[in-house]
Amino acid sequence: MPTVLRNGPFRVYFYSHEPNEPPRVHVDVGGGSVKYWLSPVALARNIGLTDREVLAAQHLVG
Repeated sequence: MPTVLRNGPFRVYFYSHEPNEPPRVHVDVGGGSVKYWLSPVALARNIGLTDREVLAAQHLVG
């Protein structure tokens, strides 16, 4: 899972072999993780992040 960006506590990465899903990235911070679809950017899943962390992660994604 290649890391695309590190910004403070955030790590943005993707899995390169999940052919049955649309383009997406994952963002980890602390012990939590979110997944965003890329076109259009939309939250797909949130595991353990606060609302504030989700918004900050979304700003990194676009």
